[in-house]
Amino acid sequence: MKINKISQELLPWIEVKKKHRLSQMHIQMARDLGTGPKGFGKLDNHKQERWKAPLPQFIEELYYKRFKKETPDQVHSFEQLRVMKNNKKSEKMAKKALNSESAIIS
Repeated sequence: MKINKISQELLPWIEVKKKHRLSQMHIQMARDLGTGPKGFGKLDNHKQERWKAPLPQFIEELYYKRFKKETPDQVHSFEQLRVMKNNKKSEKMAKKALNSESAIIS
């Protein structure tokens, strides 16, 4: 696996961000709420459904109801998420290698 490659689990979120014109903050709010990227089509406001709130506003309302705060503490870009995941993976592999070396020595 290439280190610079974005993981497959983030690709649908990137497509949702482009398609529905959401900010990174709104994507992170939706991920924190546990919504999946496939359900945004039915949540999005269409011209015929005037009673629906715009999608960014709807996400903000749900986030406030659940977490009692306006925005997430830290907003991470997709690039930052990729780097954090790769760092965590390399730390885990190093720890595993260290444990296997100590098991061999013992």
